[in-house]
Amino acid sequence: MITPPELFKSLADETRARATLLIASQGELCVCELMFALQDSQPKISRHLAQLRSGGVLLDRRQGQWVYYRLNPHLPAWVTEMLQLTLNANTEWLHHSAQRLLSMEGRPIRDVSCC
Repeated sequence: MITPPELFKSLADETRARATLLIASQGELCVCELMFALQDSQPKISRHLAQLRSGGVLLDRRQGQWVYYRLNPHLPAWVTEMLQLTLNANTEWLHHSAQRLLSMEGRPIRDVSCC
């Protein structure tokens, strides 16, 4: 079970916080989508996603050449509630990243999601 210090440490970096909230808003995203939305390199995005995965915040799944990330469905209710509240209260802070994501051409097509 994830503790408050573990969760807040995982989200303390802006890239990890933005990625987590974008994933929470979209259900799941692949590395290329997060690279485009956050305007950052693949190694940096992947490193942050690995930290979130090792901290128990995210899970991943492979579909062909793509790796998709989603919130861990086994997170305690207080975590998912806090993430949803944070997402709802910070739409302006996330606006530019979300708009970039929505404008991305050639986004990968998902098979039926596993979550």
